[in-house]
Amino acid sequence: MNNVIDRYFGADKWNIGMIRQSQRDLVLRKGFSRKVLWLKEDKADYSADPFVVNIKSNLYIYYEELNFWKIKGKISQIKNFDFSSKQKVTGFLPSDIHLSYPYIFEDKSAFYCIPETADIGEVSLYQVNPENPAAILKKKVLLSDARYVDSSIVKYGGKYWLFTNIDGKLNELYIYYSEHLDGEFLPHAQNPIPVNCKNCRGAGSLFLVDDVLFRPTQNLEIRYGGSIMINKITALTPSTFESEEDFELFPEAPYLSGMHNISFAKDFIVVDGKRRRHSPITPVHRLLKKIFYQRSY
Repeated sequence: MNNVIDRYFGADKWNIGMIRQSQRDLVLRKGFSRKVLWLKEDKADYSADPFVVNIKSNLYIYYEELNFWKIKGKISQIKNFDFSSKQKVTGFLPSDIHLSYPYIFEDKSAFYCIPETADIGEVSLYQVNPENPAAILKKKVLLSDARYVDSSIVKYGGKYWLFTNIDGKLNELYIYYSEHLDGEFLPHAQNPIPVNCKNCRGAGSLFLVDDVLFRPTQNLEIRYGGSIMINKITALTPSTFESEEDFELFPEAPYLSGMHNISFAKDFIVVDGKRRRHSPITPVHRLLKKIFYQRSY
């Protein structure tokens, strides 16, 4: 009976949490050093895919926001772990598509974002305005002609590496590389690289500990957003790629239904978490959402 109730009347609620812990300590411990401190929930149904960055001594979190009656997600930003500071991030082109996974990273003292824009079949590079971090400017289209999801960039070994997936292909990883961030990204010789559903889709910021590159991925083996796998990349050149599972991060109470994104700034780790809640209007919402989604395409 509980499964039936959850199936028809259950809906996801995502929130953002933080832990004061370094990347190095996370790797040494193979997990969190303490409990996740969850933010007081925002009224939005989805506050997920959080990426944290330190700009002028303030911590900003960029994340996907999606409300129950909306079809498309948008990118919002909060300052210093407080939803009352929430702002909509502007500058995405086009502005009326579904936006998610706002991968934020720093390069040469500037800050960039490559959001998920699968609806227009591209991966684009945006630059953050440090004087107004809620405003970004489109710089260049890096990849096009496919529904790329959860794209992530890291500088490693003197090159920029772009890891991405194509929507619906849960056993294929695509890697591209470039000598310059604004240069041409070339395909890895092994594309598409065969992977399993635990090591395919990106789950946040790639990071280095003692010159070893780690890549978080979503563990989709049981459910969407079930947990996060931390994978150690043992070989990465334009013609070779090898990776092995290092450890797994599990959902933290009271958000025990899922965790699927992790990012880092200073000695902070930021994650998301999912819980289930139930409402008698959930079936109506699902029907209307399906109708309006079909009309919008």
